[in-house]
Amino acid sequence: MNRFYKRILPAAGILVVAVSLLITYAQVSAKGAYARHRRNSYLIGESYMTMNNEFYRILSEEISHRVEAEGDRLVLRDPALSVERQIRQIESMIDMGIDVLVVAPVDWGSLSPVLGQAKDAGVRIIVVDTNVMDETLADCTITSDNYSAGYLIGRYFRENHSRAKVLLMTHQAAKSGQDRIQGFLDAVEDAPGIEIAGQIECEGQMEIAMPRLQEAIEAGADFDNVFCLNDLASVGVAAALDEYGMLERTGIYGVDGSPDAKALIKEGMMEATAAQFPSRIGAQAADVLYCLLRGEAVERMIAVPVELITRDNVDQYHVGRWQ
Repeated sequence: MNRFYKRILPAAGILVVAVSLLITYAQVSAKGAYARHRRNSYLIGESYMTMNNEFYRILSEEISHRVEAEGDRLVLRDPALSVERQIRQIESMIDMGIDVLVVAPVDWGSLSPVLGQAKDAGVRIIVVDTNVMDETLADCTITSDNYSAGYLIGRYFRENHSRAKVLLMTHQAAKSGQDRIQGFLDAVEDAPGIEIAGQIECEGQMEIAMPRLQEAIEAGADFDNVFCLNDLASVGVAAALDEYGMLERTGIYGVDGSPDAKALIKEGMMEATAAQFPSRIGAQAADVLYCLLRGEAVERMIAVPVELITRDNVDQYHVGRWQ
């Protein structure tokens, strides 16, 4: 081998190694840049009624898992049942530059102006659990079939009662609460022996339902059954009835299928609940979220079916967790 080849081959080898290193560095840098781009590409905002309700925590977890897997970011705010706080928090998230807002409105009629601001800023809006009054503001609304939940309970109630005085625990600011109560009323409306004894606004909260029912009992309210818009209220109702020695002779009905309600049904302290599936709602919201970000068409309204849980079938459901 002449001196040329002796000199050029090592140099070529060095060049090949250098080029290879440069290519590898470029590839690694590109991957790093892409990863950084992915991490910063989308910002998702979440605002639910209150995070003291496990329903919303489960729903949020489903979305969070998907967002993390996609390499995007999430900002979660808790308005704690204050519509004014929810409006301020959404305005703040708009200023942060969120791409998508997932929201369960505290008051279904009060968010139109701030959701309009979000739409003007190019934010995609997914409403979950309960509707907003102006449904055109939402790219997609995903809820349980709330009317059917109330109707299922009402139909079951009617089948098991020829006469009854029913007290209703309500949450009028939430469309979901309105729909559940209306479904129940429609199911029993032409049953001559079933009387609506009154309504108590409890905002769907255990710590509000309990003292307000206690006040009603002390004021002489005459009832023998209670239908609650959700299971948090049902637990508060059970506690109030127990304190006054009325639990064994008063039927309690709810909506959610929460672990507490299923335990009460199993122990004979509650009659029935209509089960929601927060993990399904969250998973659907996550799917819709990324369809919207890809510019794909989505359904405007999605109603997730509910199921009736009674003493006859409660063992088919896991008592220690949500469905």
